[in-house]
Amino acid sequence: MTGAVLHVRCAPTLTGEGYREVLELLREFSPVVQALPPRAALVQVGGALRYFDADAARIAEVVRLRAVARLGTDVRIGVAGTWAVAATASARVPGPGGVLAVTEEEVPGFLGPLPVEALYGIGSRQAEALRGYGLHTIGALTEVSPGVVERILGKRAGRLVVERAHGIDPRPVTPRDLPSSAAVRARFPREELDGPHARAALLALVVRLGAILRGRRQAARALTLTLQFAGGTRWEKTRRLTEPSAHDEDLRAMAYRLMDAAGLQRARLTGVVLRAEDLTGVEGVARQLTLDPVRESRLTVEAAIDRANARFGPGTVRPAATFGRAS
Repeated sequence: MTGAVLHVRCAPTLTGEGYREVLELLREFSPVVQALPPRAALVQVGGALRYFDADAARIAEVVRLRAVARLGTDVRIGVAGTWAVAATASARVPGPGGVLAVTEEEVPGFLGPLPVEALYGIGSRQAEALRGYGLHTIGALTEVSPGVVERILGKRAGRLVVERAHGIDPRPVTPRDLPSSAAVRARFPREELDGPHARAALLALVVRLGAILRGRRQAARALTLTLQFAGGTRWEKTRRLTEPSAHDEDLRAMAYRLMDAAGLQRARLTGVVLRAEDLTGVEGVARQLTLDPVRESRLTVEAAIDRANARFGPGTVRPAATFGRAS
Protein backbone atom coordinates (compact mmCIF):
# COMPACT_ATOMS: atom_id res chain seq x y z
CA MET A 1 0.00 0.00 0.00
CA THR A 2 2.40 2.69 -1.23
CA GLY A 3 -0.32 5.33 -0.97
CA ALA A 4 -1.49 4.14 2.42
CA VAL A 5 -3.79 6.30 4.53
CA LEU A 6 -4.30 6.04 8.28
CA HIS A 7 -7.64 7.11 9.70
CA VAL A 8 -7.18 7.70 13.43
CA ARG A 9 -10.09 7.89 15.87
CA CYS A 10 -9.47 9.16 19.38
CA ALA A 11 -11.51 8.30 22.46
CA PRO A 12 -14.70 10.39 22.63
CA THR A 13 -13.76 11.43 26.17
CA LEU A 14 -10.39 12.85 25.08
CA THR A 15 -10.04 16.54 25.86
CA GLY A 16 -9.28 19.16 23.24
CA GLU A 17 -5.77 19.48 24.62
CA GLY A 18 -5.27 15.73 24.39
CA TYR A 19 -6.51 15.75 20.79
CA ARG A 20 -3.88 18.34 19.89
CA GLU A 21 -1.21 16.15 21.48
CA VAL A 22 -2.33 13.22 19.31
CA LEU A 23 -2.04 15.42 16.18
CA GLU A 24 1.49 16.39 17.19
CA LEU A 25 2.34 12.71 17.66
CA LEU A 26 1.04 11.90 14.16
CA ARG A 27 3.30 14.60 12.65
CA GLU A 28 6.30 12.64 13.92
CA PHE A 29 5.43 10.02 11.28
CA SER A 30 4.29 12.21 8.39
CA PRO A 31 3.94 15.92 7.61
CA VAL A 32 0.68 15.16 5.78
CA VAL A 33 -1.79 15.15 8.68
CA GLN A 34 -5.35 16.37 8.26
CA ALA A 35 -7.27 17.15 11.43
CA LEU A 36 -10.89 16.00 11.36
CA PRO A 37 -12.43 17.61 14.46
CA PRO A 38 -13.62 16.85 16.96
CA ARG A 39 -11.62 13.65 17.56
CA ALA A 40 -10.26 12.14 14.31
CA ALA A 41 -7.43 12.63 11.83
CA LEU A 42 -6.06 11.39 8.51
CA VAL A 43 -2.40 10.64 7.87
CA GLN A 44 -0.82 10.00 4.48
CA VAL A 45 2.12 7.69 5.21
CA GLY A 46 3.18 6.79 1.67
CA GLY A 47 6.35 8.84 1.98
CA ALA A 48 7.13 7.42 5.41
CA LEU A 49 7.21 3.75 4.45
CA ARG A 50 10.79 3.75 3.23
CA TYR A 51 11.97 6.14 5.95
CA PHE A 52 10.71 3.86 8.72
CA ASP A 53 11.41 0.69 6.71
CA ALA A 54 7.98 -0.63 7.64
CA ASP A 55 4.60 -1.12 6.03
CA ALA A 56 1.64 1.09 6.86
CA ALA A 57 0.10 -1.40 9.28
CA ARG A 58 3.34 -1.53 11.29
CA ILE A 59 3.51 2.27 11.39
CA ALA A 60 -0.07 2.32 12.67
CA GLU A 61 0.86 -0.11 15.45
CA VAL A 62 3.76 2.13 16.50
CA VAL A 63 1.48 5.17 16.48
CA ARG A 64 -0.94 3.40 18.78
CA LEU A 65 1.83 2.21 21.09
CA ARG A 66 3.27 5.71 21.45
CA ALA A 67 -0.18 7.22 22.03
CA VAL A 68 -0.76 4.83 24.92
CA ALA A 69 2.74 5.04 26.39
CA ARG A 70 3.38 8.75 25.96
CA LEU A 71 -0.07 10.35 26.07
CA GLY A 72 -2.02 7.81 28.10
CA THR A 73 -4.78 7.46 25.50
CA ASP A 74 -5.64 4.65 23.10
CA VAL A 75 -6.65 5.15 19.47
CA ARG A 76 -8.45 3.17 16.77
CA ILE A 77 -6.70 3.18 13.41
CA GLY A 78 -7.91 2.03 10.02
CA VAL A 79 -5.28 1.49 7.32
CA ALA A 80 -6.16 1.39 3.62
CA GLY A 81 -5.32 2.92 0.27
CA THR A 82 -8.14 5.48 0.36
CA TRP A 83 -9.75 7.81 2.86
CA ALA A 84 -13.20 6.18 2.82
CA VAL A 85 -11.98 2.60 3.27
CA ALA A 86 -9.56 3.60 6.04
CA ALA A 87 -12.33 5.49 7.87
CA THR A 88 -14.72 2.56 7.47
CA ALA A 89 -12.05 0.26 8.86
CA SER A 90 -11.29 2.43 11.89
CA ALA A 91 -14.98 2.41 12.79
CA ARG A 92 -14.91 -1.42 12.88
CA VAL A 93 -12.11 -1.51 15.46
CA PRO A 94 -13.62 -2.31 18.88
CA GLY A 95 -12.78 0.04 21.72
CA PRO A 96 -10.71 1.18 23.35
CA GLY A 97 -8.16 0.81 20.54
CA GLY A 98 -6.56 -1.28 17.84
CA VAL A 99 -5.47 -1.39 14.20
CA LEU A 100 -7.35 -2.80 11.21
CA ALA A 101 -5.47 -2.84 7.89
CA VAL A 102 -7.25 -3.51 4.58
CA THR A 103 -5.12 -4.13 1.49
CA GLU A 104 -6.36 -3.30 -1.99
CA GLU A 105 -7.07 -6.99 -2.66
CA GLU A 106 -9.06 -7.30 0.57
CA VAL A 107 -11.35 -4.29 -0.05
CA PRO A 108 -14.25 -6.19 -1.74
CA GLY A 109 -14.25 -8.91 0.92
CA PHE A 110 -14.05 -6.36 3.72
CA LEU A 111 -16.71 -3.96 2.51
CA GLY A 112 -19.13 -6.41 0.91
CA PRO A 113 -20.75 -7.99 4.00
CA LEU A 114 -20.98 -4.74 5.98
CA PRO A 115 -24.36 -3.00 6.40
CA VAL A 116 -24.80 0.06 4.19
CA GLU A 117 -24.71 2.41 7.19
CA ALA A 118 -21.14 1.23 7.92
CA LEU A 119 -19.81 2.85 4.74
CA TYR A 120 -18.06 6.08 5.64
CA GLY A 121 -20.04 9.09 4.47
CA ILE A 122 -23.50 7.49 4.44
CA GLY A 123 -25.99 9.18 6.74
CA SER A 124 -28.78 7.46 8.63
CA ARG A 125 -31.47 8.76 6.26
CA GLN A 126 -29.55 7.63 3.21
CA ALA A 127 -29.06 4.19 4.74
CA GLU A 128 -32.77 3.97 5.53
CA ALA A 129 -33.66 4.91 1.94
CA LEU A 130 -31.32 2.24 0.54
CA ARG A 131 -32.69 -0.43 2.85
CA GLY A 132 -36.19 0.54 1.72
CA TYR A 133 -35.20 -0.65 -1.76
CA GLY A 134 -33.68 -3.89 -0.48
CA LEU A 135 -30.05 -2.69 -0.52
CA HIS A 136 -28.93 -3.78 2.94
CA THR A 137 -25.19 -4.36 2.45
CA ILE A 138 -22.34 -2.46 0.85
CA GLY A 139 -21.83 -5.41 -1.48
CA ALA A 140 -25.39 -5.01 -2.75
CA LEU A 141 -24.54 -1.46 -3.85
CA THR A 142 -21.84 -2.82 -6.14
CA GLU A 143 -24.17 -5.35 -7.75
CA VAL A 144 -26.83 -2.94 -9.00
CA SER A 145 -26.58 -0.33 -11.71
CA PRO A 146 -25.13 3.00 -10.43
CA GLY A 147 -28.22 4.66 -11.88
CA VAL A 148 -30.40 2.82 -9.37
CA VAL A 149 -28.49 4.24 -6.41
CA GLU A 150 -28.46 7.70 -8.03
CA ARG A 151 -32.24 7.64 -8.38
CA ILE A 152 -32.60 6.73 -4.70
CA LEU A 153 -30.10 9.21 -3.24
CA GLY A 154 -29.75 11.80 -5.96
CA LYS A 155 -27.20 11.94 -8.76
CA ARG A 156 -24.20 13.36 -6.91
CA ALA A 157 -24.71 11.56 -3.59
CA GLY A 158 -25.53 8.29 -5.37
CA ARG A 159 -22.38 8.47 -7.48
CA LEU A 160 -20.19 9.05 -4.42
CA VAL A 161 -21.79 6.16 -2.53
CA VAL A 162 -21.29 3.75 -5.43
CA GLU A 163 -17.66 4.78 -5.83
CA ARG A 164 -16.93 4.33 -2.13
CA ALA A 165 -18.74 0.97 -2.11
CA HIS A 166 -16.16 -0.11 -4.72
CA GLY A 167 -13.34 1.26 -2.56
CA ILE A 168 -12.81 4.30 -4.82
CA ASP A 169 -12.14 7.62 -3.13
CA PRO A 170 -9.86 10.06 -4.96
CA ARG A 171 -9.85 12.68 -2.19
CA PRO A 172 -6.29 13.50 -1.12
CA VAL A 173 -5.17 13.92 2.46
CA THR A 174 -4.67 17.67 2.80
CA PRO A 175 -2.43 18.94 5.62
CA ARG A 176 -4.72 20.84 7.96
CA ASP A 177 -4.23 21.78 11.57
CA LEU A 178 -6.79 22.83 14.10
CA PRO A 179 -7.34 26.57 14.29
CA SER A 180 -4.82 28.19 16.62
CA SER A 181 -5.81 28.49 20.25
CA ALA A 182 -4.65 29.82 23.59
CA ALA A 183 -5.33 28.24 26.96
CA VAL A 184 -5.00 29.16 30.62
CA ARG A 185 -5.54 26.81 33.53
CA ALA A 186 -5.84 26.79 37.29
CA ARG A 187 -5.58 23.97 39.80
CA PHE A 188 -7.07 24.18 43.25
CA PRO A 189 -4.80 23.24 46.18
CA ARG A 190 -7.69 21.24 47.58
CA GLU A 191 -11.04 20.05 46.28
CA GLU A 192 -13.12 23.16 45.72
CA LEU A 193 -16.72 23.19 46.90
CA ASP A 194 -17.15 26.96 47.13
CA GLY A 195 -19.15 28.15 44.11
CA PRO A 196 -18.17 31.83 44.43
CA HIS A 197 -14.50 30.89 44.83
CA ALA A 198 -14.62 28.76 41.69
CA ARG A 199 -16.30 31.62 39.85
CA ALA A 200 -13.52 33.98 41.03
CA ALA A 201 -10.91 31.55 39.74
CA LEU A 202 -12.70 31.48 36.38
CA LEU A 203 -12.71 35.29 36.30
CA ALA A 204 -8.95 35.28 36.90
CA LEU A 205 -8.54 32.92 33.94
CA VAL A 206 -10.66 35.22 31.78
CA VAL A 207 -8.46 38.19 32.66
CA ARG A 208 -5.27 36.23 31.89
CA LEU A 209 -6.66 34.87 28.64
CA GLY A 210 -7.85 38.29 27.47
CA ALA A 211 -4.43 39.78 28.18
CA ILE A 212 -2.74 36.99 26.19
CA LEU A 213 -5.01 37.51 23.20
CA ARG A 214 -4.66 41.27 23.18
CA GLY A 215 -0.90 40.90 23.52
CA ARG A 216 -0.88 38.65 20.46
CA ARG A 217 -3.31 40.96 18.65
CA GLN A 218 -5.72 38.06 18.25
CA ALA A 219 -9.42 37.52 18.92
CA ALA A 220 -11.32 34.34 19.77
CA ARG A 221 -14.32 33.07 17.87
CA ALA A 222 -15.14 30.44 20.51
CA LEU A 223 -14.42 29.48 24.10
CA THR A 224 -13.97 26.02 25.59
CA LEU A 225 -14.34 25.40 29.31
CA THR A 226 -12.97 22.20 30.84
CA LEU A 227 -13.78 21.35 34.46
CA GLN A 228 -11.73 18.70 36.23
CA PHE A 229 -13.35 16.85 39.11
CA ALA A 230 -12.18 14.71 41.98
CA GLY A 231 -11.77 11.15 40.80
CA GLY A 232 -10.33 12.18 37.43
CA THR A 233 -13.56 12.88 35.55
CA ARG A 234 -13.91 15.89 33.26
CA TRP A 235 -16.63 18.07 31.76
CA GLU A 236 -15.97 20.08 28.60
CA LYS A 237 -18.13 22.34 26.47
CA THR A 238 -17.47 24.78 23.61
CA ARG A 239 -19.58 27.73 22.53
CA ARG A 240 -19.01 30.29 19.80
CA LEU A 241 -18.99 34.00 20.52
CA THR A 242 -21.40 36.24 18.67
CA GLU A 243 -18.42 38.16 17.29
CA PRO A 244 -14.68 37.48 17.55
CA SER A 245 -13.38 39.22 20.66
CA ALA A 246 -10.44 39.54 23.03
CA HIS A 247 -12.20 41.82 25.51
CA ASP A 248 -12.61 40.68 29.09
CA GLU A 249 -16.29 41.63 29.15
CA ASP A 250 -17.17 39.37 26.20
CA LEU A 251 -14.97 36.50 27.36
CA ARG A 252 -16.32 36.73 30.91
CA ALA A 253 -19.96 36.61 29.79
CA MET A 254 -19.34 33.50 27.68
CA ALA A 255 -17.20 31.80 30.33
CA TYR A 256 -19.95 32.30 32.92
CA ARG A 257 -22.53 30.89 30.49
CA LEU A 258 -20.37 27.81 30.08
CA MET A 259 -19.98 27.44 33.84
CA ASP A 260 -23.76 27.77 34.26
CA ALA A 261 -24.26 25.08 31.58
CA ALA A 262 -22.25 22.64 33.69
CA GLY A 263 -25.04 22.68 36.29
CA LEU A 264 -22.64 22.25 39.21
CA GLN A 265 -24.25 21.18 42.46
CA ARG A 266 -21.57 21.10 45.11
CA ALA A 267 -19.26 19.33 42.69
CA ARG A 268 -15.72 18.79 43.93
CA LEU A 269 -13.59 20.71 41.46
CA THR A 270 -9.84 20.16 41.23
CA GLY A 271 -9.02 22.34 38.21
CA VAL A 272 -10.33 24.59 35.46
CA VAL A 273 -9.06 25.12 31.90
CA LEU A 274 -10.28 27.95 29.68
CA ARG A 275 -9.30 27.86 26.02
CA ALA A 276 -9.82 30.48 23.32
CA GLU A 277 -10.54 28.65 20.07
CA ASP A 278 -10.50 29.50 16.36
CA LEU A 279 -8.32 32.57 16.76
CA THR A 280 -8.13 35.33 14.18
CA GLY A 281 -6.05 38.48 13.86
CA VAL A 282 -7.61 41.63 15.27
CA GLU A 283 -7.00 43.39 11.97
CA GLY A 284 -9.75 41.21 10.52
CA VAL A 285 -12.27 41.99 13.28
CA ALA A 286 -14.69 44.81 12.56
CA ARG A 287 -15.06 47.38 15.31
CA GLN A 288 -18.74 48.02 15.96
CA LEU A 289 -19.96 51.30 17.40
CA THR A 290 -22.10 50.15 20.33
CA LEU A 291 -23.38 53.60 21.36
CA ASP A 292 -23.19 52.12 24.86
CA PRO A 293 -21.22 54.51 27.10
CA VAL A 294 -20.79 51.85 29.80
CA ARG A 295 -19.15 49.39 27.43
CA GLU A 296 -17.00 52.08 25.83
CA SER A 297 -15.82 53.14 29.26
CA ARG A 298 -14.94 49.56 30.16
CA LEU A 299 -12.91 49.18 26.96
CA THR A 300 -11.07 52.41 27.76
CA VAL A 301 -10.29 51.14 31.27
CA GLU A 302 -9.21 47.78 29.83
CA ALA A 303 -6.67 49.49 27.58
CA ALA A 304 -5.35 51.48 30.55
CA ILE A 305 -5.00 48.30 32.62
CA ASP A 306 -3.08 46.63 29.78
CA ARG A 307 -0.64 49.55 29.71
CA ALA A 308 -0.19 49.43 33.48
CA ASN A 309 0.42 45.68 33.49
CA ALA A 310 2.86 45.99 30.60
CA ARG A 311 4.84 48.52 32.64
CA PHE A 312 4.66 47.05 36.14
CA GLY A 313 4.13 43.34 35.44
CA PRO A 314 1.27 40.98 34.53
CA GLY A 315 -1.54 40.91 37.06
CA THR A 316 -0.54 44.12 38.80
CA VAL A 317 -3.99 45.55 38.09
CA ARG A 318 -6.87 43.11 38.01
CA PRO A 319 -10.43 42.68 39.32
CA ALA A 320 -10.69 42.66 43.11
CA ALA A 321 -12.64 39.38 42.98
CA THR A 322 -9.56 37.58 41.64
CA PHE A 323 -7.58 38.21 44.80
CA GLY A 324 -7.56 35.44 47.41
CA ARG A 325 -9.79 35.29 50.46
CA ALA A 326 -8.85 37.62 53.27
CA SER A 327 -7.45 35.74 56.24
